[in-house]
Amino acid sequence: MKLVHLSDLHLGKRVNEFSMIEDQRYILTKIINIIDDERPDGVILAGDIYDKSLPPSEAVTLFDDFLVRLSKRGLQVFIISGNHDSSERLAFGSRLMDKSGVHIAPVYNGAVKPLVLEDEFGKVNIYLLPFVKPANVRSFFPEETIESYTDALRTAINAMNIDESQRNVLVTHQFVTGAARSESEEISVGGSDNVDASVFEGFDYVALGHIHGPQNVGTERIRYCGTPLKYSFSEASHKKSVTVVELGQKSELTVRTVPLEPLRDMKEIKGKYEELALKSFYDGTSYQEDYMHITLTDEEDIMDAAARLRVIYHNMMKLDYDNTRTRHKAGPAENSCAVSKSPIELFEDFYLMQNGAEMSEDQMEFVCSLMEEIKGDDK
Repeated sequence: MKLVHLSDLHLGKRVNEFSMIEDQRYILTKIINIIDDERPDGVILAGDIYDKSLPPSEAVTLFDDFLVRLSKRGLQVFIISGNHDSSERLAFGSRLMDKSGVHIAPVYNGAVKPLVLEDEFGKVNIYLLPFVKPANVRSFFPEETIESYTDALRTAINAMNIDESQRNVLVTHQFVTGAARSESEEISVGGSDNVDASVFEGFDYVALGHIHGPQNVGTERIRYCGTPLKYSFSEASHKKSVTVVELGQKSELTVRTVPLEPLRDMKEIKGKYEELALKSFYDGTSYQEDYMHITLTDEEDIMDAAARLRVIYHNMMKLDYDNTRTRHKAGPAENSCAVSKSPIELFEDFYLMQNGAEMSEDQMEFVCSLMEEIKGDDK
C-alpha cells in the first residue's frame, strides 16, 4: 500500500505582505507530477489546508482545482482540518465528496471510524483525527480526566478501539513533544499543546501535520512531512519534499522523500551594500526572483537601499541592518525576548518585574488555562 503524505499547504498565505498564491499553484502542479510518477493508492492531507479559517476565494478555488485533479486520477484522498482551518467549513459537502474518493474528516464528535483500503496483504485502516483541544474531547468524555493535550489524544485514540493485528494509519494535526519548530508556526502558551508520542502506540504509521520542517519524531513510524513551501526565513535551510509511505505486511514500513523545487526559493544574505549589489555577478548565482532577506552591515544607512536593491533582488521581502548602532540599540536581552519567548514566558517576565517574585505553579496553571480559553474564543 503506497500513500503520499502532505500537510500544511496554508493556501492563501501571505508572507511579509507577499501573496504566495502563484507559488502555491506552481507547487501543487509539481506535487501532481510526483503523484503521477509514484502512482500511490491514496493521498493524505494532514491539516492546515488553508492559512485562515476564512480563506480568500482564490485559495478556495485553488484547493478545489487540486481536489478535482486528484479525483480524476482515481485516488483516495484523506483530509483533516488543522488549527488554521475551520473544521466546519472544510467539511462542507464531505458526504457528497466521499463518492468521488475525497474523504474529509467531519467536526470531531467523539467517534472516529476508519476508512478502509485493501491490498494483497489485507486491510489498511485509516483514521482521520482533526486538530482537537482538550476541551473538544472533554465534552464527549465527561467521565475521563482530560487536563492536557496528551490526555485528550489518548482518550480520543482509545475510543477508536483499533485492531492492532491489522495495519492502522492515523492522520492527525498536533505538536508532538520533541519536534523542531519554526517561526511560522503558532507557539502555544507554555508548551501546553505538547503531545507525548506514546499515545500513538498501535499505529503502523502516524501522518502528522502542524510542524513545517520535515522530520521523524523518534521513529520513522511517526512523521511530519512538512510544508511544501518555505513560509518564513527560519525555514530558509529546509529541504522541502513529498513524503512517500509504503506499507507491506504488518510492521513492514518504508518511508522516503521526493524533493520539491519551488518557483521561487527563500534565501538570506548578509554584507555591505556594494558587495551585495554585485553578488550575483561575482559568484555566478542568480537571486533575482527569489524571496530575499537582506542584512546590510554598512555602518551608515544607505539612501533608498530598499528601492535600489529591489532593482536587483526583485522579491526582497525584508531588509535590515547589523552594525554597531543596531547592536547597541537592541541588546541581547531585548532581542531574545522579542524573537524567542512565548506569551506565557513574556507574562512570567512581567509578573517577576511587577512583583519581585516568580509565579507559583497554581498561578502558572491558571494563566495557561486562561490564555488557552482566550485563544479558543478567537478561533
